Amino acid sequence: MKVFIAYGLEIVRERLKVMLGELKDVQIIGETEDYAEAAESILRLKPDGVILDVHLSGGGGIEVLEEIKKNEPSPVVIMLANHPSFEYRKICQELGANYFFDRSTELDKIVDLLRRLARTRA
Repeated sequence: MKVFIAYGLEIVRERLKVMLGELKDVQIIGETEDYAEAAESILRLKPDGVILDVHLSGGGGIEVLEEIKKNEPSPVVIMLANHPSFEYRKICQELGANYFFDRSTELDKIVDLLRRLARTRA
């Protein structure tokens, strides 16, 4: 399973790369902290999954979500927020986010989720 990480904080991207590096069926094909680069790279690289920060440098992850979900097939999108509010969760779900996690308490859930998704795609 090919995964792209778009997250505003480098320390979180690095942590995700270490965590996902333990999964044999998951390959990280790109990463960025930048809104414009995220949208362009995701559309060009066509990953199977995207881990997307609600807030990115230069713009919002919600706008990236909206853009990438316009295309078919669209990747599985995992939204990740440091302060997940009900409003953000609702907007992301309405725009097609497949999952929404709280970065401070649910980061480990992403590994289990991607492990399951990779198995179903194999």
